[in-house]
Amino acid sequence: MITVNPDGKIMVRRCLVTLRPFRLFVLGIGFFTLCFLMTSLGGQFSARRLGDSPFTIRTEVLGGPESRGILRKMSDLLELMVKRMDMLARLENSSELHRAASDTHLAADRLSPGAGLMERIQAIAQNVSDIAAKVDQILRHSLLLHSKVSEGRQDQCEAPSDPKFPDCSGKVEWMRARWTSDPCYAFFGVDGTECSFLIYLSEVEWFCPPLPWRNQTKAQTAPKTLPRVQAVFRSNLSHLLELMGSGKESLIFMKKRTKRLTSQWATAAQRLAQKLGDIQRDQKQILVHIGFLTEESGDVFSPRVLKGGPLGEMVQWADILAALYVLGHSLRVTVSLKELQSNLGVPPGRGNCPLTMPLPFDLIYTDYHGLQQMKQHMGLSFKKYRCRIRVIDTFGTEPAYNHEEYATLHGYRTNWGYWNLNPKQFMTMFPHTPDNSFMGFVSEELNETEKQLIKGGKASNMAVVYGKEASIWKPQGKEKFLAILNKYMEIHGTVYYESQRPPEVPAFVKNHGLLPQPEFQQLLRKAKLFIGFGFPYEGPAPLEAIANGCVFLQSRFSPPHSSLNHEFFRGKPTSREVFSQHPYAENFIGKPHVWTVDYNNSEEFEAAIKAIMKTQVDPYLPYEYTCEGMLERIHAYIQHQDFCAVPGSALPGTHTSPSPFVLAPNATHLEWARNASLVPGAWPPTHSLRAWLAAPGRACTDACLDHGLICEPSFFPFLNSRDAFLKLQVPCDSTEWEMHHLYPALAQPGQECYLQKEPLLFSCAGANTKYQRLCPCRDFRKGQVALCRGCL
Repeated sequence: MITVNPDGKIMVRRCLVTLRPFRLFVLGIGFFTLCFLMTSLGGQFSARRLGDSPFTIRTEVLGGPESRGILRKMSDLLELMVKRMDMLARLENSSELHRAASDTHLAADRLSPGAGLMERIQAIAQNVSDIAAKVDQILRHSLLLHSKVSEGRQDQCEAPSDPKFPDCSGKVEWMRARWTSDPCYAFFGVDGTECSFLIYLSEVEWFCPPLPWRNQTKAQTAPKTLPRVQAVFRSNLSHLLELMGSGKESLIFMKKRTKRLTSQWATAAQRLAQKLGDIQRDQKQILVHIGFLTEESGDVFSPRVLKGGPLGEMVQWADILAALYVLGHSLRVTVSLKELQSNLGVPPGRGNCPLTMPLPFDLIYTDYHGLQQMKQHMGLSFKKYRCRIRVIDTFGTEPAYNHEEYATLHGYRTNWGYWNLNPKQFMTMFPHTPDNSFMGFVSEELNETEKQLIKGGKASNMAVVYGKEASIWKPQGKEKFLAILNKYMEIHGTVYYESQRPPEVPAFVKNHGLLPQPEFQQLLRKAKLFIGFGFPYEGPAPLEAIANGCVFLQSRFSPPHSSLNHEFFRGKPTSREVFSQHPYAENFIGKPHVWTVDYNNSEEFEAAIKAIMKTQVDPYLPYEYTCEGMLERIHAYIQHQDFCAVPGSALPGTHTSPSPFVLAPNATHLEWARNASLVPGAWPPTHSLRAWLAAPGRACTDACLDHGLICEPSFFPFLNSRDAFLKLQVPCDSTEWEMHHLYPALAQPGQECYLQKEPLLFSCAGANTKYQRLCPCRDFRKGQVALCRGCL
């Protein structure tokens, strides 16, 4: 049997404990060295890509003098480690000899592993030193080749002085200082040389002229335009449900809604197809990016879908997707930043470079969150393609907030404005802002049989409260009118709760909890009254209630709510004053379906309740909120709205052609002359234009409504001349044009006429007692305020 000295075991164990960290450290150093060499050398040689000119070898990336210095430092560090290891071994050896002089052979055995480890470290240090020398030779050869090639191009790689490209030299200076600030520049071949700067600035961006010695075949060869496919109405939405994706409660809600409305979309498509006849419709390539559902924007909606959170935005997006798909267009749907970048062709980096390819989409529908994401990642391509973007914007964006310079100078800048888009590119949930386009949503339409069943099944004393969150029930003067309502009606609520009844809801209220949409519809079909407590503003639920035969009762706001006096609207890019919880229902539907009263006046409130109980109403749904109405509206927008067309360059007041306007027979307004030719490409057609001079302090939105018309901002350029004032028999003592969102206008007192200098500031919104605004109005189709009678 072999015996082992216990002291020997201890010595071996000590040796392993002492040397193991060094072994691990050496392995780490070796792995780091390998990764470093692969990165630096790989970066040097992978920079040579097909199509690069010889001078585009990247000598400025990590791997030049910096990499040589790092390799030398690594070699020095390893040599220092060898010396310290040798010192530690000597100290350990001497201490062991002092304690056990008789076991010298064991001490020698104990030192042998340390000696072998030091030999390995010395070998690694020598290898690193050799590699550093080889890298140095390679880089010197690369620099020599670069200098020889550059000598022949030096005179051709200077920033040209071309008046057509005034920013070229400045951009080259910027690239010299900042080209390493974003990896995307290296992705496009920039390597720190003057030639690479000019190639990038002339072929990727457009600040410098093309270089004459470059092969221009690729630049001159435009991508082949594929033949246009005609759009065909669709009735089967199963593929759309696949496109919408899954994994989020918000998407599940949207898909359920789309599936439930499939038959109504199909019927609407048949009706619109018959109405349009043989009109040719090109199929558009459309990207739909729902920015507020991305993780990067926080996606605060998805977790609240099942807890009574707001659903209005998801209702609208589900209907937008359905309408675009039913109209026959090709859709791509994204709800993540990664998907957006992939579909747009965003280069790797921090978003300072243009896209890697021409934008493959004719239109992009997104929201403010998506707009911000695109601006951050599209570089200069955002400015180039932003005319194709449509922004779904619930509450609207007024021109004064949209124009960046004007908003900054005049106090209209908010977190949501200053995009310098055409205001019509913003698309709202309700037609409250004619400066924007009205997108809308749909409510379920009842057939005649369902309408008769509802009329026979109504309970005359049943009320349902608008709102699913307990916070709207918190006492803020609600006790008075709730007590009055409770005298006459049985009150029902649909407030979300998990286990216990919300304490904010009074005991006399029958709370059903959060109901699925079909069950909520059934509750509305039994109820007589749908009552709002002042919040939420402008949601879809009141229209659904009216469509199911309810009367909607809401509070009148005095003073009106706006960004000046109400926290909810603060920061939103609009100065609009809201006189009730649902202005559309008040102004476009009205009695007997909608009652707007002062809740603080107990007598007025009680009288309204009594009158509503005696009033018989049929289910009612405005045409513009049916599936057919929404299809009709979006079809017209896609066919006629073109914000990429270059506007005319004529300055205000310089028109020399005869005026197309005539004074109306009653001398109150201007009309488009019958013998005047229509403006080609103008939409809405100019023959629908009517122009009034508003009263002092009156906005064009209100002035047009006073005459049963809608303000049409696209007509402002035709009125923006001194001649329009003269035709209205308003003499101008002086005429000036400036940037102001109230112009064109007549200043009071005096007879100064002001014309608009900035087309993006033409605005139906806004008023000042100093000015009488010149307002362009138009007619509209019955039940479809977004379209004039000749717009379809």
